Amino acid sequence: MSEQETRITQLEEVVAHQAKTIDELSDQLTAQWKVVEETRYKLERLVERFMTLEEETAEAPANTRPPHY
Repeated sequence: MSEQETRITQLEEVVAHQAKTIDELSDQLTAQWKVVEETRYKLERLVERFMTLEEETAEAPANTRPPHY
């Protein structure tokens, strides 16, 4: 095998390794994006629940001291 053929083979190996790494990173990014979207959805639901509770609390009568104070 000539020096040029050896170099081409090495370059092909590097490219193959990089392609595999890119595919793995892409899969990880997709999985993480799903987690981010799920977390965003849950946060939005929690904010809605908090706002509802806050509105209900604002409408409740003010706390007063019991008569025995």
